[in-house]
Amino acid sequence: MDSKRPKIYKRTHGNSSAEIQDLDREDGEEMITDANRDTKNRHEVRTETENSDTAIYQTLQHSGSVCVRIRSSRAAPVCLVLLCVLLLTAVLVLAIRLTKTVDEFYIKYQNITEEINELRKGKTILEKNTKNLSNYSKTLNTEKLTLQKEMKELRQQIHKIDGWSCYQSSLYFISSEKKSWTESRRYCTDRGADLIIINNREEQEYLKQVPGGTDVWIGLTDSDVENTWKWVDGTNVTSGFWRDGAPSDSAGDKDCAINLPSGFADYSCKKTFKWICEKNTF
Repeated sequence: MDSKRPKIYKRTHGNSSAEIQDLDREDGEEMITDANRDTKNRHEVRTETENSDTAIYQTLQHSGSVCVRIRSSRAAPVCLVLLCVLLLTAVLVLAIRLTKTVDEFYIKYQNITEEINELRKGKTILEKNTKNLSNYSKTLNTEKLTLQKEMKELRQQIHKIDGWSCYQSSLYFISSEKKSWTESRRYCTDRGADLIIINNREEQEYLKQVPGGTDVWIGLTDSDVENTWKWVDGTNVTSGFWRDGAPSDSAGDKDCAINLPSGFADYSCKKTFKWICEKNTF
């Protein structure tokens, strides 16, 4: 700052008042100049202070940015490590599941392979059995042809036998004379046969068509147990073959049966009738 000039008071006679006024004006100008100078100095000081504050703020802001960058640069590796750990865990879990799935598929593959082997064995056995059955079928067909040939020859021979006829698988002899039931049966057994056993309605109808096939003794009796009619082979008789009202043994002496066009009828075994012998061809 500039130093003040010293006030000079000149006292002269005559113009002292004018000089005093000049001195006062100069002093006023100097005071204004000093005031302006002080204002300028305060402005400069304030400007310097504001610049200093701005610099400090910028410095602090820069320092904060640096700290943030430092923290960010430190967090990045941590995040990367955590991400790697998560990825590794996911890979391990997937690997374990994949291994388990592969093991399950391998077990299923083994089971399927075993089943295929069993099916192949079964196929081989079936093919072998089929071949055996085919051979057996050929054998049966050969035997069938042989039996058919023998049956044909047997039937040709039967026609040469006096009094015998053939129906289905049986030979029949119809007598021309009359005997008691017991004597008639003895005649049949002496020739390797027995009194006829009528097994079904077709056979009964056949006898109706054969000359002398009715009013003949048949192999049916209740001589062992009264009212329990049995064939000579021990089997029970079918009730449907009896004629209406038969059997009618009220006196207990009708223990043998004959075949009539209307069905079976019971008679005394001592009566005499024709008879039919039956012999199985097999």
